[in-house]
Amino acid sequence: MLDATTRSGGTATASPRAIATELVVPALAPVPVATTVAVPGGLAARCTRVLLSPWARFALLVVLLAAAASSVLLFEPQKLLADGWPPQLGGVSAAAVFALAYGLCTVAFVPRPLLNLAAGALFGTQWGTAASLAGTVLGAGIAFGLGRLLGQDALRPLLRGRLLKAADGQLSRHGMRSMLVARLFPGVPFWAANYCAAVSRMGWLSFLVATALGSIPNTAAYVVAGARASSPTSPAFLIAMACIALPAVGGAAVAWRKRHHLRRP
Repeated sequence: MLDATTRSGGTATASPRAIATELVVPALAPVPVATTVAVPGGLAARCTRVLLSPWARFALLVVLLAAAASSVLLFEPQKLLADGWPPQLGGVSAAAVFALAYGLCTVAFVPRPLLNLAAGALFGTQWGTAASLAGTVLGAGIAFGLGRLLGQDALRPLLRGRLLKAADGQLSRHGMRSMLVARLFPGVPFWAANYCAAVSRMGWLSFLVATALGSIPNTAAYVVAGARASSPTSPAFLIAMACIALPAVGGAAVAWRKRHHLRRP
């Protein structure tokens, strides 16, 4: 491999090309890649996703409603009809507190006719009607918000039956009109209308406006009946009873005329 030797017998010298060919650089061994270390926040992220899942939120809604119903059974708000309002409250402040309690009680499935009668007996016709309507809208808004936030994502995939889809489509496309009829018709439970509307795609404004307008006749009639309960033969009491019955008949007639919409596939 020597390129040339000196003619005088000197030592051989290698050319640079020969040196380059004989020097072999050893290949470097691959550096092992460090394994990925699990991030401590991974478990927390998975738990958060589970807790925020549709069915977890729906379970929370069920727990909240069960707790509300249990509290009603414990505190018995129907005692207002017998015991009256706390004496330390009066006037506008008493009506405002009653409206707040009214809204919370409707979320906890307390029947509205009972609350309306109590409002009339405690505050009379004017203040009783105002407090009842304010509590009605407040309770409806709370129930609608809870149902929309905690129950809509879990329950909408279950709307597979023909009647369920038709009812959902009616509420979603004609929310104002449908909710107005539901409020005028006393046979529809208040809480059921709230949560059905929450599961649908009805807007907030349509729901609240229809609730406020549709609840006026029935609410005022019950409040007047509660205010005049001591004289059941008075004209005001009899007119109130008629106003309670007429919306029921009108709502039944409208539901009968619109029955074909619910039968569409």
